[in-house]
Amino acid sequence: MTSVEPVRWGVLGAASIAVRRVVPAMQRSPLCRVEAIASRDLAKARAAADALGIPRAYGSYEELLADADVEAIYNPLPNHLHVPWSVRAVEAGKHVLCEKPVALNAAEARTLIDARDRHGVQVAEAFMVRTHPQWHRARDVVASGRIGEVKLITGHFSYHRRDPADVRNRVEWGGGVLLDVGCYPITMSRWLLGAEPTEVIGTLERDPEFGVDRLAAAMLRFPSATATFTVGGQIVHHQRMQIFGTHGRLELPVPFSPPNDRAVRLLVDDGSDLFGAGIEAIEIPAVDQFTLQSDRFAEAVRGLGAVPVPLEDAGANMAVIDAIFRSAESGRWEAPAAS
Repeated sequence: MTSVEPVRWGVLGAASIAVRRVVPAMQRSPLCRVEAIASRDLAKARAAADALGIPRAYGSYEELLADADVEAIYNPLPNHLHVPWSVRAVEAGKHVLCEKPVALNAAEARTLIDARDRHGVQVAEAFMVRTHPQWHRARDVVASGRIGEVKLITGHFSYHRRDPADVRNRVEWGGGVLLDVGCYPITMSRWLLGAEPTEVIGTLERDPEFGVDRLAAAMLRFPSATATFTVGGQIVHHQRMQIFGTHGRLELPVPFSPPNDRAVRLLVDDGSDLFGAGIEAIEIPAVDQFTLQSDRFAEAVRGLGAVPVPLEDAGANMAVIDAIFRSAESGRWEAPAAS
């Protein structure tokens, strides 16, 4: 695979996730070469370029999109800029890997799908968790029948951030925990079950000052199972996913942010003992899920595979989120809109 010509990347913005996690991970991949980074603040772009060894820095997004040497764009901008700048990148003939959530709603996601189809480029949502081996092993365990028929999936993801300057706390920028991290248990439940929920019900608690949702809980009814999750933006940092079957239970202790420097474990419980005597731990060697995400996208650009999370999947995830927002207002079960 190393004989494949590396994809030449440009980065829209100097967001923390880009400079701390995604760009360094890309640079460790033989399939990727990060050529340029842009910010509306040229000094910020130059500082990021110098720190990361990126050859070119631009003081506007337009200059980056005009760079003929850049083939693919990584878009980690705030949520409300995902679709507008991804569409502009597509119109400039660039492939696009856009951070999650790919849009503010399903209608916006459809706009990006239409742009992709018109211009014939690769566009994907950056759900790095979908490339991590722990999740593929988890799906293999489920498919093997070891825990029986899956009837319930539960998830939780929380952190504590109340900085008014944080984009997560700007309601007009698509802030709030449902869009920020609620998207994770939704996408992984859909992926594990290989199905779409028929209806959802949810509740939100909003920050009285910022207006963003800071707590969210939802239940998703699938044809053969139920998925539930809770997410929080002003409570203790924690995450967990569990899959309950008729004969056993599968637990992912660090499902969404696994470390890249040490192994993680899956716990398979036969349910024979409430104190854990029936649990087998399956060790998954350390990997960088951001590097794997970049590899899979680069392979798709080179015609060697498919993007891990295509826009149709991203749009279906947004439809579920839309329905949860509607349910929080109506107090009723709501059906996700068909794509």
